[in-house]
Amino acid sequence: MSCDAIAFSAMLWLASTGSAAPVDQAPAVVQQGQAPASVASEPLFADIVKRAGALKHQVEGYREALPKDPAAAAVPLAGFTAFKAEIEALSALDMKGHVTLKERGAVDDLKCILRGISQDLPEKLTAMAEAKTVKTQDQALRDMVYLLNDNVEVITAPPQPAA
Repeated sequence: MSCDAIAFSAMLWLASTGSAAPVDQAPAVVQQGQAPASVASEPLFADIVKRAGALKHQVEGYREALPKDPAAAAVPLAGFTAFKAEIEALSALDMKGHVTLKERGAVDDLKCILRGISQDLPEKLTAMAEAKTVKTQDQALRDMVYLLNDNVEVITAPPQPAA
């Protein structure tokens, strides 16, 4: 299964379960059939979780501030330039997480999911910037909220055994 397919499957699974639990295990070598150690407490991955959570909160604020008329023209988002820079930095960190896990020889899906999120963040950002109506803007913001939530949950969810 390709990393893109794994990332998409994981996104759907996380969206349907909404499960996230803090884990404090250190990284370790994983045998086939064993759950990998959680990386959630490692500085790189903890930073990703912190940033994604803060950005998700910011996007939720953008959604709350939208006019109620879905046919109205899209509105400028306060601080969008800084937000864009933060999303780009998060995307780079997700890719760094992917590379880090790949270099460790990780056999779980997290490395692929992080790569997928890294690739999806700029696309969702573009959709936010190009929205023409409040309706399309709200949809783009909603998609970004889901992606940022997934970014947190894939790292904080308990690792699953490799198949």
